[in-house]
Amino acid sequence: MVDDIGQKLVEARLIDANALSKAAIQQKTAGGTLTSNLVKIGALTEEALLDFLARLYNVPAISLSSFEPDPNLIRLIPGDVATKFMALPVSKSGRKLVVAMANPSNIFAIDDIKFITGYEVEPHVATEAAVKKALDRAYDSAGTMADVMKNMEEDLSVVEEDDAAEQSNGLEGMDEAPIVKLVNSLIADAVRKGASDIHIEPYEKTMRVRFRIDGSLQEMMAPPYKFKAAITSRLKIMADLDIAERRVPQDGRIKIKVLNRTIDLRVNSLPTIFGEKIVMRILDKTNLNIDLEKLGFEPASMREFQAAILNPYGMVLVTGPTGSGKTTTLYSALSRVNTPEVNVMTAEDPVEYNLDGINQVLVNEGVGLSFAAALKAFLRQDPNIIMVGEIRDIDTAGIATKAALTGHLVLSTLHTNYAPSAIGRLVDMGIEPFLVASSVNLILAQRLVRKVCKHCRRPAELTDEILAELQMDRADAKGAEIVEGEGCVECNNTGYRGRAGVYEVMAITPTLRDLILQRGSAIDMKRAAVQGGMLTLRRDALEKLKRGVTSVEEVLKETAADKL
Repeated sequence: MVDDIGQKLVEARLIDANALSKAAIQQKTAGGTLTSNLVKIGALTEEALLDFLARLYNVPAISLSSFEPDPNLIRLIPGDVATKFMALPVSKSGRKLVVAMANPSNIFAIDDIKFITGYEVEPHVATEAAVKKALDRAYDSAGTMADVMKNMEEDLSVVEEDDAAEQSNGLEGMDEAPIVKLVNSLIADAVRKGASDIHIEPYEKTMRVRFRIDGSLQEMMAPPYKFKAAITSRLKIMADLDIAERRVPQDGRIKIKVLNRTIDLRVNSLPTIFGEKIVMRILDKTNLNIDLEKLGFEPASMREFQAAILNPYGMVLVTGPTGSGKTTTLYSALSRVNTPEVNVMTAEDPVEYNLDGINQVLVNEGVGLSFAAALKAFLRQDPNIIMVGEIRDIDTAGIATKAALTGHLVLSTLHTNYAPSAIGRLVDMGIEPFLVASSVNLILAQRLVRKVCKHCRRPAELTDEILAELQMDRADAKGAEIVEGEGCVECNNTGYRGRAGVYEVMAITPTLRDLILQRGSAIDMKRAAVQGGMLTLRRDALEKLKRGVTSVEEVLKETAADKL
């Protein structure tokens, strides 16, 4: 039926065949429904989709954006039935029950719900993505964090930990089920809030749980200290770590089904003076946006970047600090060039997401499979495009450079702050300037800025002091939509929701090649690149500021060291 809806959207001229094809590719890579991916890639709005569905099914439409579950209504339909039929009880009047459904033409679902509830069912249509999101909120099997904590306090009878208890596995003398429920609820809550990492930190007399959301850590809860060992042991068991070993760091992985989708978690335990700190990196394919056009490139920068990755040979480098979105940019580039006609190979540490049609290799230094060793092996595998997770040393840099010079397109990352400084980094590693000048096609530096929440945005004032700090004048700010977030429930009172990329795209022009051969400084190269039309990180961020995407605070924070 979803595929039929896609064709009907094309017939109604709400989307074109190209958008339908792109959404299908996105769905295959990142999961989700076809319609939700059409909205995600910007082919049509949620409102337009909902209006179309109402006309298609000839039933009233209902928006679930501000839906708050009513426990009395939710109890009428069991969670497994609601999930199976993608149906959510919304309101009740007399013997009539209004149910939001993704497919209100499913008469079997309506009959089953009528039989289970004893009410006359009045179906309303909502988008599948909206129903799924509302079901996740309404039927969280683990319950809310507050409920779980309350039940744990009521159900568990735990003596205060002493030195002997500290040496146990943390589960003796207590019912394990509430701990399991707490850990499951913790992970579900993090996934629901769109967190990228979970930090579980022990201190002398307290514990703290923080989520990294949109790049910033936010404190979420403080479990009772007496549960410290039990929580740590539960997570280590799930990650297949040695629970008896508390003296050295350990790495593991958890694969778990949360909110009806499969989530991978990279787990690291680190001994601290008050116990083991656990950090879990959440790898959720549904959050992976690999559509280059949706990453936030300015049009001119996008054209240059696409031209570079569509070259049959040469090197494209993505630079920036940890957590700046380099991997997402590389995956987006790979998805753009991945066709049946080319052999694409990647060496990664770790492999964060699986991409169809791409040969991905997990680097393992322990058995001698380094980036350099993987690259050497790739060159005997008849590759067209090679992606190296990171250029860390002279061996990797040397092989990557030679590969770029011998008819291969090489994509990789470097840990430098700005595009021009990547040249100096390669030369410092030991790559001769003439090889760098000949092999590198383009260098991209990037940052991530938080987007102002759409639900609580308000106009912000640009004072003379702020203008001076931004290196703008009143003429630059004329007609700009400068906003800030007030803080609301939707953004957890931060004023921000989601992130956008800020990019500095430096194509290697003949002028820059001459500067590289002359061992010119990064400042000289930056000046030449700007004269050639390059947008610096600061200028790119200012464009997003003027369009109301981000705030003054974010621009100054992420581009503080970048002068125009």
